Amino acid sequence: MKATLFLFFLLLPFNVFADIIHPMDFDGSEAQKKKVIQLIKERVKKDYCEGDVDMCQATTLRMMERENLNSFKQSTKAKDREIMDRVIKDYCYSGVDMCNYSTIWMMYEENLKASKKSLEW
Repeated sequence: MKATLFLFFLLLPFNVFADIIHPMDFDGSEAQKKKVIQLIKERVKKDYCEGDVDMCQATTLRMMERENLNSFKQSTKAKDREIMDRVIKDYCYSGVDMCNYSTIWMMYEENLKASKKSLEW
């Protein structure tokens, strides 16, 4: 029994927000829209209302929710799947607790810029 419980907890995702909707797989359905909004609200609440940060005011939460939703919408237009997948893996699945659409979009853009720069002498 103990081994079964240990295995169960071992297989749980490290980050509860790692079940994000991949922006490049977004199909625009009402179900996915609701899921994205739910995930954004949960993440913003976690970031600003729990832990060491005490910025749990309604105006701050709504502003950050809007920022994340706008970043998600921009992310749906991304073209480089390899970079997007790597960013999501790095910020959502690697133990780094920064899995929000604002970070994903910002790091996607930075990685895309870096990948286009060639080495110059």
